[in-house]
Amino acid sequence: MTDSRGVAPGTSGRRADVSSASDPITGQHTAADVSRWIADIESGPVTIATIAVVVVVSAFHSSFFSWTQMTNIIEQNAFVGILACGMAFLLAMRELDLSVGSTLGLTVVCAALLQGSGINPWLTALVAVAAGTGLGLVNAGLVQGIGLPSIIATLGTLSMFRGLAEALSNGQQITNVPAGSSFYTVIGGDFLKVPVGIWCFAAVVVLLTALLRLTPFGYRVRAIGSNPQAASHSGISLPRTRIQVLALMGLLGGVSGVLALGYFSSADPQLGTGYELQAIAAAVIGGTPLSGGNATVAGAAVGAILLGVVNSGLVYFNVPLNWSSFATGSVIIVAVSLDQLLRRRRTSRRLSLGL
Repeated sequence: MTDSRGVAPGTSGRRADVSSASDPITGQHTAADVSRWIADIESGPVTIATIAVVVVVSAFHSSFFSWTQMTNIIEQNAFVGILACGMAFLLAMRELDLSVGSTLGLTVVCAALLQGSGINPWLTALVAVAAGTGLGLVNAGLVQGIGLPSIIATLGTLSMFRGLAEALSNGQQITNVPAGSSFYTVIGGDFLKVPVGIWCFAAVVVLLTALLRLTPFGYRVRAIGSNPQAASHSGISLPRTRIQVLALMGLLGGVSGVLALGYFSSADPQLGTGYELQAIAAAVIGGTPLSGGNATVAGAAVGAILLGVVNSGLVYFNVPLNWSSFATGSVIIVAVSLDQLLRRRRTSRRLSLGL
C-alpha cells in the first residue's frame, strides 16, 4: 500500500542524503548543512540532544565523560530502553501498554523464585521470557477479545501484575538466587570490556529495527497506524497484528526482566515501577509520534539513554533527588517540542518543493 509517489505509509518519502547538504558554489559541506542533515535523520535530534547533555556535564565534571560512567549509564537504562523499543511498535499502531513495568517486575520475581527452588537459572530465563509473552497475550485477550481500549486494559493489568508479584514474593526482596552460577557470571559480566547487558540491548535494537523496517510485519504495523481503515481494506488483519504487537511487548518485558535479574542478582517486586511512563517518554523523545504510522526503534533506545544521562548529570551537580522527576519532565517537553518543530519544518520544506 503506497501513495501516489510509491511511498509506503509511515515514511517521509525523502531520504536523508548528505550529498545534497553542500554549498552550491564550493560544493563543500557547511556546518549548518551537516547539522540540518543530521536533524533530518529519524533519531538525529535525540542523538544530538544526548551528546549535548554529555558535553555540558563533562565541561563542569570531566569524570562524567569516562568509559566506566558512560557504560554504567547505558547498562542501567538498558531495561527501560528495551521496553521503549517495544513501545515504539505500539505507538506506531496508536496503542499503549501501561503494564510493561509490572510485567518486568513479575517476570523477575518468577525467575528468582524458580531459581531459589533449584531450577537451572538459564531455564528460568527462558520461562521468564515465555511468561512475559503470556502476560502480553493476556493484554491482547482483553483488548481484542473483550474490546477494551489498550490504555484501559493495561492500566488494569498494571495493578494486577504488580499485585501478583507482591503476593508471590510476600512483598520481600528475593535474594536466595545462585549468584555464582554461569547465568550471573555471563549476564552480569563483560565481553570485550563492554557489559553483556549493553550487547543484549544493542542486539534488541538491531533486531527490532530490522523487524520494523524490513519485514511485512513491520509494514503492517506502520500501515495500521497510518490509516486503520485503508489497512483493513487492503487485507491486513488488524486483530492479528494487534495481538502480535502486544505479545511482542510482553516478550520484551520478559527479556528486560532477565537482564535486570542478572544485573542486580536479586528480585525486588517493586522493580520496574514507573518504567512504563519512562518507556513511553523515551519512545516519543526518540521521534515516534503519538499519532501513529511511524516509529524509530533506535530513537527510542537513544531516548532512554538521554533520560539516564540527565538523571546521572543531576547527581554530579548535587541536585536533590526530589528534582529528578521535574528535570525528566522538562526534558520530555523540550525534546518533544523540538521534534515537532523539526517535523513541521521538514513538512513545510517538502510542500514548498512540491513533494
